[in-house]
Amino acid sequence: MSSKTSSLSRRSLFSGVATVGAVAAATAVLPGVVKSTAPVAAALPKPTRGGGYSLSEHVQQYYKTTRV
Repeated sequence: MSSKTSSLSRRSLFSGVATVGAVAAATAVLPGVVKSTAPVAAALPKPTRGGGYSLSEHVQQYYKTTRV
């Protein structure tokens, strides 16, 4: 029978250090990402005579993507 002197290998040690470093980097960057929020666009009033279609920016972007 062979006895193990250490269950911690060099590879698992470096893997653990890399994981801790990645988590620390993500934690340092995350508060800046959470605090920045996109401004909410004001809702346009509904038309009085029905309809409701407006050529907004996202509709124009859609039309650009469907061109052949």
